[in-house]
Amino acid sequence: MTRYREICADLASRIGAGDLAEGAELPGVRELAQRFGTTASTIGRSVRTLADAGVIVTADRRRTRVAPDGVVAARRFLHAERVFRLAGSDDPALDVVGRRLGRGLRSVGTEGSFGGLRAVRQGHADGAAVHLLHHTGTYNAPFARGLLRGLRPHLIHLWRREQGLLVPPGNPRGLASAADLAGLRVAKRRHGTGTRVLLDRLLLEAGHDPDALRGPETGSHLETALSVASGVVAAGLGVRSVARDLDLDFVPLVSEDYDVVLTGEAVDAAAPLVAALHEPDIRAAVTALSGYDARDAGRVEELGD
Repeated sequence: MTRYREICADLASRIGAGDLAEGAELPGVRELAQRFGTTASTIGRSVRTLADAGVIVTADRRRTRVAPDGVVAARRFLHAERVFRLAGSDDPALDVVGRRLGRGLRSVGTEGSFGGLRAVRQGHADGAAVHLLHHTGTYNAPFARGLLRGLRPHLIHLWRREQGLLVPPGNPRGLASAADLAGLRVAKRRHGTGTRVLLDRLLLEAGHDPDALRGPETGSHLETALSVASGVVAAGLGVRSVARDLDLDFVPLVSEDYDVVLTGEAVDAAAPLVAALHEPDIRAAVTALSGYDARDAGRVEELGD
C-alpha cells in the first residue's frame, strides 16, 4: 500500500471508530506530516482523497473537519472492496439500491425471509432482508435475536413499506380485506417468504383456512402483479409499487418494517450499503416507487442477545 493510502486508512479508522467525532477539526498539514513522518504533499494528497470520499470537509486551506456522516463515509472508504452477500426477501426498492452499489452488493438468493435468516446463521450470507411480524407485535428483531444468538445480531433499517391486495383496475369484486379472498383464485408467494406468512396470518385472523386458498405460487411481487394483470388470478398480496407499475388497483392492508438482519462480524462489510442508504438521492428514488417511507433508512441497531 502506498504511503498516502496508509495515512488515509489510519485517519479513516480513527474516524470510523469514533475517536474523531463528526465536526472535529483535524491537525494542520505540517503537524500531520510530522506525526506520520512524511511530506506535506503526501498529507495533502491524503486529505484530498478523504475529502473526495466524503469523510472530511475542508472549509478553507487551513481547517479540515470530520464531515457530517463522516463516520459512515469512513467505514465505506475502509471497506469499499468488500462484498456484502445478501439473501432473503424480494423487494423492488432493494433492487434500486443494489443497482447503485453494483459489485458491492451480491444477491445470494431471494428465498424469502426465513430462508435468508437460515443462510446468515449457516454462514452462506452476510445479511438477510426480512419483514416478519413476531407475536409480540415487533418486526424482525425477535427473530434476529433468537436465530443469531451469540453472534452479536444487528439490524440495518431499510424502510417501511405498504403491503396490500393487488386487484384489477376498478377493483371489480370490491375486495377490501383478506376475508374477501375466500373462494377466489389468488396468487400466493412461496412458503417461507414474509409475504406468505402475512397472507396466512391475515386469513387466519379472518377465520379462513390458508391451505384452502386456491391459486399459483409466485416467486416475486412482480410475478404476483403479472398474474393479476393477466387475469390468471383475481387478486394477490404484494407491495404498492408493483401495482402502480402495472396499472393495477391497490387495497392497503399493512405497513411493515423492512430490515436487514446481520451478525456483528458482517457490520463492516455492510458499510457501503449503510452509506448508500444515507444518500438523499437514493432515499428519493426509493420513495418515488410509491408505498415506501425511507426516513430512517441506514439506521444501524445492535440488538444484543
